[in-house]
Amino acid sequence: MSKRKAPQENPNQAITDLLSELANYEKNVNRAIHKYNAYRKAASVISKYPSKIKSGSEAKKLDGVGTKIAEKIDEFLSTGKLRKIEKIRQDDTSSSINLLTRVSGIGPAAARKLVDEGIKTLEDLRKNENKLNHHQRIGLKYFKDFEKRIPRKEMLEMQDVVLSEVKKVDPAYIATVCGSFRRGAESSGDMDILLTHPDFTSESAKKVQMRHHNNILKQFDSLPDCDEVVSFQAKAFASSGGAAGKHSLCHRHTLQGRNEIHGRMSAPK
Repeated sequence: MSKRKAPQENPNQAITDLLSELANYEKNVNRAIHKYNAYRKAASVISKYPSKIKSGSEAKKLDGVGTKIAEKIDEFLSTGKLRKIEKIRQDDTSSSINLLTRVSGIGPAAARKLVDEGIKTLEDLRKNENKLNHHQRIGLKYFKDFEKRIPRKEMLEMQDVVLSEVKKVDPAYIATVCGSFRRGAESSGDMDILLTHPDFTSESAKKVQMRHHNNILKQFDSLPDCDEVVSFQAKAFASSGGAAGKHSLCHRHTLQGRNEIHGRMSAPK
């Protein structure tokens, strides 16, 4: 078993937050996935940089940071803001789409459709719940909970719960917590968990996939501290070991004895 990484702070949090906001804008509003990926990659690389970045040229030395992104970093470092971000924040349509996509279950296309129908705020959503599916309704209901950061101490407790429960379903399961938790983050918006099983491959019959789906779903749904299972998906992919499965489970989980601890588990991005 590999050693757990120590929590690390990001000395360039302001820059990575800025790039993440630009990434979300390109994905949710412009639907420019190539730009979204570029901003995301740059934010990820910079988040791992051990010292405070002092210029765009310094950032450009990192793999994944191009000229245009470096120029934006220079503008931000010299002025404390970015004209493009200011313009985005002043645009009602962009702001509304970005807000609605923060509701679990609402993607960019659904958000734009809702905005086009005049639904632009969370209050508007609450007045039009008939337009939402089950996942989206739960995402709206627990919006504030899902927006909270999960401290690492609580993620460690949730990790123990998940690893224990999947073994109860089948000892052959291997669960690995990925994402920011694995990188040593002190907190996270959700937990990314990768599940693998030797019987689940990209060529597995639909019946086998559904068996895995239902077994995991029932196990978590039966937990006394799990208030609601929001959604569950399973996708197979090839691996060097010959079989692996990627499962997504989004739920509101309250750790025993702590009413204010909520979490969301999902598939690695």
